[in-house]
Amino acid sequence: MPDESTQTPLTHLQTRVSHPRLTEPGPSRDQLDELYRAAFRAPDHAWLRPWRFIEVGGDKRTQLGEWMAESVRAEQPDLDEKQITKLLNAPLRAPLVLIAWARITEHPKVPPIEQILATGAACTNLVNAAHAQGLGAIWRTGTAAYSPGLRARLGLDTDDVLVGFIYLGTPAGEDKPIPELDPADFVSRL
Repeated sequence: MPDESTQTPLTHLQTRVSHPRLTEPGPSRDQLDELYRAAFRAPDHAWLRPWRFIEVGGDKRTQLGEWMAESVRAEQPDLDEKQITKLLNAPLRAPLVLIAWARITEHPKVPPIEQILATGAACTNLVNAAHAQGLGAIWRTGTAAYSPGLRARLGLDTDDVLVGFIYLGTPAGEDKPIPELDPADFVSRL
């Protein structure tokens, strides 16, 4: 991980990587509050503030894994044992899992897609803020993220959208080298 003391905000953004392996300690309460403050500065048409987060730590991660496996198995009965085990163990990858979701509000100028995008922007801010604090983070989805059964278990309304699971902790191992991308490969001009 790069030395945070010498990085500018722009360098933080340009050096962020996902950390699939995370260990204790997870973020402190103060660190989490800072992550949320960064998340809540995301672009948000009409100030609807659709983003919501559910914190899952400690033994509750096991419960979340059980809910994930049960929900997906109910929707996909032919799931094999390897896939079930993967779902059961998924929340145990990190000391803390944040379930990010969008509370969709009917609004004449802000369609649901914009509310989902605002929640995604909040997640991006949160993951970037984790990197700036020296924490490791990875944002994942998978079949459980799209499971109506899991959304119901979490108490989400049918219109709400689960946008992913953000795993937080201390990075284990070296950062994966990510090649620098050339803007010319992704940007066109009119």
